[in-house]
Amino acid sequence: MLELLTMEEAADYLRLSQRKLYDLVANGAVPCTKVTGKWLFPRAALHRWLAAETTDPSILRQPAPPPIVSGGDDPLLEWALHESGSQLAVLTVGSHDGLTRLGRREVTIAAIHLHRLEGDDEHANAEAIADAPGLGDVVLIAFARREKGLVVAPGNPLAIKDIADVAAKRARLALRQTGSGVMLLLLAHLARTGLAFNELRTIKPVYPTGADIAWAVRTGRADCGIATRADAQAAGLDLVPLTWERFDLALRQRDYFRPGPQALFRYLRTTAFRERAYELGGYDVSGTGEVHTLPYGHTGRGVFHNETLTLS
Repeated sequence: MLELLTMEEAADYLRLSQRKLYDLVANGAVPCTKVTGKWLFPRAALHRWLAAETTDPSILRQPAPPPIVSGGDDPLLEWALHESGSQLAVLTVGSHDGLTRLGRREVTIAAIHLHRLEGDDEHANAEAIADAPGLGDVVLIAFARREKGLVVAPGNPLAIKDIADVAAKRARLALRQTGSGVMLLLLAHLARTGLAFNELRTIKPVYPTGADIAWAVRTGRADCGIATRADAQAAGLDLVPLTWERFDLALRQRDYFRPGPQALFRYLRTTAFRERAYELGGYDVSGTGEVHTLPYGHTGRGVFHNETLTLS
C-alpha cells in the first residue's frame, strides 16, 4: 500500500523545516498531493526526489535542459503536451537521435520506440538506455503501447499482407529517416523474412512523421508506408497490422520533477487522456506511467525495478 506522510512527517523525513517544505510545495518542486485540504507526501516519491536532488555535484551545477520532447512522433503525445499546459515543445528527429540529444542535455525528454533485428522487442527501449553513455541517471516511463503497421489506401487495393508482399508486388514504399523507430521496425521485418533492403521499391524524399507517411499514401505518391493506426485513421486510410510497440518517455530523474514534465504526467492520469487515446485508435494506455525495467541479469547500467511513479 502507498505510504503517505503528513507535512510534519515529510519535513522530518527530509530534515527540513515545515516552512521550507511548504515553500517547495508552493513552487511545485516536491512530489505531493492534496486530499481534503491537507498536503500528503508519498514516501517512495520523496525518496526518488531526494535521490535526484543529491546526485553528482557536477550534474547539479548544470543548467536545466531546454523544455523539449525529442525523438519519435506521436499524435497522442503531441495532443497531451498541448492539453496539459506543459509548455514542452516537440522536436521530431527519430528515436535514436532523441536519445543522443538527451545524453547531451539538449532536450528534457526523449520519446522512443526501438526494435531489435532479432528477438523480443519488449525491453529494447530500456536496454538502449542502459547501454548508452551518459544516461545512467535516466528513467523510462511508459507512455502507451501503439499499433503499428503498413498504411495503405482504403480497401487495400494491392492486397498487401506484410513486408514480403511489399517487395514482391513492387509497391512504392514511403520511408522515415534513418535512426527512427519506424526504420528499425522495417529492418527487423526484413531480417526476419530474409529480404534485403534493396529489394524494396522505395520513394524519396523521406518523410519526417507518421502523418506525412499517411499523406503520401493518401495523395497517391506512395502505395504504403509504416505508421500508427492513429495516423492511418486520421487520413481515412487502412492499416495492415505489423506489431504493437512500446512508446516510452526517457528523462533524467532530476528533470522528472520539473514543472513541464510534472504537468504532462499529471495529465496522463486523466479521463480526458484515456478518452482521446480511444478516439484516435490503436493505443493501449493501461500501463501509462509505469517505470519500465531491464530484464534481470542484464549487464547494462541502470537496472530499474517494476514500480509505478506517483505523479504529483
